[in-house]
Amino acid sequence: MTRTALVTGSAGFIGFHLSRRLLAEGFRVVGFDAVTDYYDVSLKHRRLDVLNSSDAFVDMRGRLEEPGLLTRVLETETPEIVVHLAAQAGVRYSIDAPRSYVDSNLLGTFELLEAARKTTPKHLLLASTSSVYGANEQMPYAETDKADTQMSFYAATKKANEAMAHSYSHLYDIPTTMFRFFTVYGPWGRPDMALFKFVKAILEDQPIDIYNHGRMKRDFTYVDDLIEAIVRLTTAVPPKPDARSTASEKDSLSPVAPWRVVNIGLSQPAELMKFVSAIEVALGRTAKKNFLDMQPGDVPATWADTGLLTELVGDLPATPLDEGVAAFVKWYTESNAKA
Repeated sequence: MTRTALVTGSAGFIGFHLSRRLLAEGFRVVGFDAVTDYYDVSLKHRRLDVLNSSDAFVDMRGRLEEPGLLTRVLETETPEIVVHLAAQAGVRYSIDAPRSYVDSNLLGTFELLEAARKTTPKHLLLASTSSVYGANEQMPYAETDKADTQMSFYAATKKANEAMAHSYSHLYDIPTTMFRFFTVYGPWGRPDMALFKFVKAILEDQPIDIYNHGRMKRDFTYVDDLIEAIVRLTTAVPPKPDARSTASEKDSLSPVAPWRVVNIGLSQPAELMKFVSAIEVALGRTAKKNFLDMQPGDVPATWADTGLLTELVGDLPATPLDEGVAAFVKWYTESNAKA
């Protein structure tokens, strides 16, 4: 029988890539998205056009926080796997519009958890973020580290999602895996992210804003590598609390719930100026640089310990930064040439 997966945020950057991969793996994919105007809606529609070219894709629209809607979707579609990627994204935007994070990230995730409580999928997987590590200074970040000092409201809502999901996992025996993503980039990326903004500005001969005067490091993770990790985790044995006695020291498996959190990153932090240099090489142009102070809510560095991920799913591809940036530039220039 064809397996069904529900992907929330299917019109988004990561949701699009995951949906396309699951379709290629033979899944029937139910995509759920509100297609909000946080960024260019036409890009979201172009992604959905690609997905809708498959007869195995079901395009559903709606807001996460609408009471009972996700419950009705799960009861009707009965997915084995639910991957919750839909959220209000962005560290900086959470300072300007915190209410949208309450609606999408807190209320929306609550509605998903209620739906999972009533339908109990075989595996529930939810996106978190490396931003939950906040002011932690010891690196690389490990899943077993305390993460109680979030520096943006966005990060705080994501940490709340982890706690909410843990409680539902414990109370209702829902096998749950949380992902902590590290600076994902690649083709079809979001216009509000650095790579998209930098490439666009350089091609238009406009300056790029470089925060903390370039003294930043990020664990840049190419989207195809991230998707490979997610797909493998969907098919891995779901968390079981009775496995705690044989789990490694790295394992974040809860002692009271079938729940764990897993970092997904490259585990090779790169300086921001190396990232900019890769863009310049791929474009064959030199950027005009506007050096600025650190923005509120941001952190100077991220670095993933991916030992647990490797234990769970084995060695993963690790696309070099210059190759990943070049792939984005190729997509961007070809995409704009067609527009």
